[in-house]
Formats: sequence, structure tokens, C-alpha cells
Amino acid sequence: MGSGSSAKPSLKVLLCSPRGFCAGVVRAIDSVEQALKIYGPPVYVRHEIVHNRYVVESLRAKGAIFVEELAEVPEGTKAPVIFSAHGVPKSVPDEAAGRNLFALDATCPLVTKVHREAEIHYKRGREIVLIGHAGHPEVIGTMGQLPAGAVSLIETLDDADRFAPRDAASLAYVTQTTLSVQDTAAIVERLRQRFPAIVGPHKEDICYATTNRQEAVQRVAPIVDAMIVVGAPNSSNSQRLREVAERAGCAHAALVQRAADIDWGAFGNIARLGITAGASAPEILVEEIIDAFAARYDVSVETVSAAEEGVFFPLPRALRENQAAE
Repeated sequence: MGSGSSAKPSLKVLLCSPRGFCAGVVRAIDSVEQALKIYGPPVYVRHEIVHNRYVVESLRAKGAIFVEELAEVPEGTKAPVIFSAHGVPKSVPDEAAGRNLFALDATCPLVTKVHREAEIHYKRGREIVLIGHAGHPEVIGTMGQLPAGAVSLIETLDDADRFAPRDAASLAYVTQTTLSVQDTAAIVERLRQRFPAIVGPHKEDICYATTNRQEAVQRVAPIVDAMIVVGAPNSSNSQRLREVAERAGCAHAALVQRAADIDWGAFGNIARLGITAGASAPEILVEEIIDAFAARYDVSVETVSAAEEGVFFPLPRALRENQAAE
């Protein structure tokens, strides 16, 4: 027997697949990396490019400067200014154009799709309901595509019950891309009961990556003693994964940013642990957390797969052309 190996309790880690980066996040991070490579630092980024402190810190170390508003970008700079994956209100590109800033839009194409849907409904004279979380940058961006008052935000079933449209016959809904599939379905059903004429998206607005990651958690959560979701507290899709795990019957589900944040007392006597990662969490953090458990347990890892993902989004055009020229 190897020294000490018998002292470690066995732990089976069930790794959810897919997990971690989605195509929109890969594209956004690559946009910043490419801009730094082509134009050199600094590259300004409005809002965290994706909601992950680790990603933001590593880009900051390479010369990215994160600002919350364009007012923080210095006058007369020739440096690129990148809009985050979550999307921005129309006022932001307008302000960038007014100041002659070199703007690059790294909004996820699946968020842009929701923006376009909202605009089409508006052009057709429909009142629009947005299902989402108040204050989330994606929600601010979607509501900001249209004039104030054109979009009403609904967060809960209660909101759906209380909502009073101007004209129930001329109503449409769109949703944030990173919501709980189950919660959203319940809200949509309530809106449809109340307003049978409400128009929805051709295909769900909740994106493929959110759906697939929640599906994998639903498979793993009922058969493990505890579940770790690697992700940031301000990441909507990561918070939803934790809720899905709890709802699927997992006794202890924790959102953890990195290994140092693990509350070991909370895991105690476990034999099976599920691990997943939100769409903005890098795989290196998942590995770091598995390593931390391996120091305390005799770990074996098995992957549980809910879907294969082959989605890829090309970079914004200005960066693509430069890439080709290299």
C-alpha cells in the first residue's frame, strides 16, 4: 500500500458535460485577446467581458482596462473599446460613435438575436414583455434597444399575474438567455393562460448552452451527495445551475469561485460529488477544484454527458480581417 493512501476516503466525482465556456464567451474573450495582439495595449472593455473574476484578472494583466461606462475612456484615444458579451443599450454605441471611439462589439450573437426580436415586435406595434433579472447587464442591454416604456420586465410568476398590458391582443415576450429553463417555462405558461394572443420567439431565447448545462446538472444532482458549481456570484447562468441542482434533489449545492473558497466543513462525509461550471468559468478552475478534493480524498472522475456542443461564433469583422492578414 502506498503511504497514507488507505487514510483517504474514496470520492467519486461526476463531471457534468457540457460545462464551462460557451461559444459566446469564447468569442468575447478571444475578441479582447486578438485586439490586444493586433493593436497592443491598452484595450478598453466596457463592463466585465464575461462574469468571471479569473478571466477579467488575466486579461487585465495583459493590458485590458475595464470600465463600467464610456465616460471613463479618455478623450481622443485611438485604443479599441470592446462591448461585453452581455450586450449594451443602443445609447452606448451611439455615444461611442459620437466620440469617434473605435468600438468593437463582442455581444453574444444569441443576445443580439433577442435584441432583433424585440425590435421587430416593436416595429409591428406590439407591447413587449422581457422575462429576466432586473439590473443584469443583459437585461439593461435588451431593454435599452427600444424607447423607455416599450419593454416591461417580468421576473417572477407574481409579476406575470400582476402585469396589465395596454392591449392584450398586441403583446409579445422575449427572455434573457441565461434563465432557468423550468422557471421561465412556468412564467411563459402563465402569460399564455392570461394572454392567449401573446407572441413568443420562434425558438426559445434561453440559449443552447444554458439549456445543455442545466440538463447535465439535472442528470447528476439526484445521484450525488453534494454539487459544486464553479462560477461567479454575479453570473446568472451559474446561479441558475446551483438552483437546478437543489431542485433536482441535491442535498448540498454550492457556488464556488475557486478552490480557496471551498467550505470543507460543508462537504463532510461525502462519497459522490457532482461538479459543473457556468458558461463564463474557465476549465482551469474546475481542475483546481478537483485537485483540492484529490488532496483530501481518493478521487475517481467520471463524465456524465447531456449533449455534444459544436457551436462556434466567428470574431467581430474588424478582428477577423486582421487575423486573416497575419
